[in-house]
Amino acid sequence: WSPSLDLMFSNSDEAVINKKLPKELLLRIFSFLDVVTLCRCAQVSRAWNVLALDGSNWQRIDLFDFQRDIEGRVVENISKRCGGFLRKLSLRGCLGVGDNALRTFAQNCRNIEVLNLNGCTKTTDATCTSLSKFCSKLRHLDLASCTSITNMSLKALSEGCPLLEQLNISWCDQVTKDGIQALVRGCGGLKALFLKGCTQLEDEALKYIGAHCPELVTLNLQTCLQITDEGLITICRGCHKLQSLCASGCSNITDAILNALGQNCPRLRILEVARCSQLTDVGFTTLARDFIWIIPKINIRYFFQITDSTLIQLSIHCPRLQVLSLSHCELITDDGIRHLGNGACAHDQLEVIELDNCPLITDASLEHLKSCHSLERIELYDCQQITRAGIKRLRTHLPNIKVHAYFAPVTPPPSVGGSRQRFCRCCIIL
Repeated sequence: WSPSLDLMFSNSDEAVINKKLPKELLLRIFSFLDVVTLCRCAQVSRAWNVLALDGSNWQRIDLFDFQRDIEGRVVENISKRCGGFLRKLSLRGCLGVGDNALRTFAQNCRNIEVLNLNGCTKTTDATCTSLSKFCSKLRHLDLASCTSITNMSLKALSEGCPLLEQLNISWCDQVTKDGIQALVRGCGGLKALFLKGCTQLEDEALKYIGAHCPELVTLNLQTCLQITDEGLITICRGCHKLQSLCASGCSNITDAILNALGQNCPRLRILEVARCSQLTDVGFTTLARDFIWIIPKINIRYFFQITDSTLIQLSIHCPRLQVLSLSHCELITDDGIRHLGNGACAHDQLEVIELDNCPLITDASLEHLKSCHSLERIELYDCQQITRAGIKRLRTHLPNIKVHAYFAPVTPPPSVGGSRQRFCRCCIIL
């Protein structure tokens, strides 16, 4: 507690609240205020200015709402004010913040544990070098869309941030297997790794992860186009605690991956493999029989080979299913939805089902889903055989459900002259 604050309260500030409440209690109250409120309170009086700007009130700061206005000097001033108090800082989308400001920040805020630089496009390897040098307690770091980041950053983090548990380098497309190798050798405690859009990564990178990250829980490889079965099988065999896997867009993977997951990853909860067109009913049948009953979320959009057989397996083996995306699964029919609606998850678990662009789905499917009392949202865009009447009947049983669907407007009379009539399509959210 600052002696100068005692002097301010005793000599110049006669507000009743300052007389009635101990200074320590006032400071405790201020600790619950957000950034905007603290700044407003700082303008009330000299005493409140000191209270509001006390470093202990600035342990968690999110500046996303001010991203257009935040410049480097603001970050520098905050870091000087907060010092060792600051534990969590989000600068997501702050385009005006660069390496110099973040170096000052790293020097002043050495107890930082969570740092979000998502979209801070001026950030380069120099920032990671500063974090490595001064911020050894860093646990969560988000560098998504910081496209200047290279393997040098990962090497620096490996050397200076051994406690790192979560790293997001999505869309940092200069990163290669060499960077991943350096990272995992020094940060073996990684629990979450987001590599979405890191298009240079190959199977070799996944082999390093599988060998050095036994604690890994979450892995996102979306649109890592060079990944194949070989790399992902290594992950399955080395990361037995894996709970969430996103391999959407990894078009080279096959049913072998589903078999490897079933045999090696018993804790898996979320599986996203949209646009992996080589996966088939056979793979999901194997996965279902092994352990799929514990998975609450499955994304199998754009699976052109998936049929009702997969839905039958889900209905039997997946009683905890909450979110199911079947968009563009063009072979799915009402019979598959009937099994799902009669399955173990239907009555109390299923909350979201996405059926957009499933052309064989009709109003009969909506009849089968009436018993899904927990259903909150259903997507029916471009399901040409779904009618307004079918949706209306569904709503009589599920009045709070959100239904998203397309309906063409009423056909106008033929135009004079016999020219072909053009029809527009309107999106109606019911």
